[in-house]
Amino acid sequence: MATEQAAENYTVEDLVALNPYNPDILNDLEKFVNEQVSSQTYNLDANLSLLRLYQFEPERMSIQIVARILIKALMAMPAPDFSLCLFLIPEHVQMEEQFKTLIVLSHYLETARFRQFWDEAAKNRHILEVVPGFEQAIQTYAIHLLSLTYQKVPRPVLAEAINIEGLALDKFLEYHATNSGWVIEKGGQSQVIVLPRNEFNHPEIKKNTADTVPFEHVTRIFPVLS
Repeated sequence: MATEQAAENYTVEDLVALNPYNPDILNDLEKFVNEQVSSQTYNLDANLSLLRLYQFEPERMSIQIVARILIKALMAMPAPDFSLCLFLIPEHVQMEEQFKTLIVLSHYLETARFRQFWDEAAKNRHILEVVPGFEQAIQTYAIHLLSLTYQKVPRPVLAEAINIEGLALDKFLEYHATNSGWVIEKGGQSQVIVLPRNEFNHPEIKKNTADTVPFEHVTRIFPVLS
């Protein structure tokens, strides 16, 4: 009895850390996926443990839970979580329509084809809307990608990437100008958004002394080569 009471005091994370292959924790892990959805939190390790348990006990697999795990993994991009999860899902399950849709969405995100992504997402809203925060997570990912590429983003490019237009986009830009260091400039017939400098959109910022070779070291090499 004391042992059972002690076990009840363990968190799901504790149970996964102690024995991730224990089939007795499968129900707890499924409940934990739903908790992640409702609380808008995320735990990849627990979700991977559940997918592994499904491999050992396929008859207990919940398609609904697997779909939620994959949607949460999409929301974690640019982390490779979606691929890690998909690897643990049997091929015949992946062939179900909702999973084929999620795989297509993943491909669009990985290749930064945001217009196609948002069009496909709109057609499959019934699959995605069960997980709160999905749209905002993808918008964050899109902005992350843009910040790696652009110093200045034309408003239409940003609008397409995050699927926001008009007054909603005006408010979005105003928020990030206040809180994220964005600068809004007038460029021709449209606005241009100046993104904060980073080592990717301004490579000169990155200067790693380990990448430079002092001149005296070079001079020592030449006698060896000769």
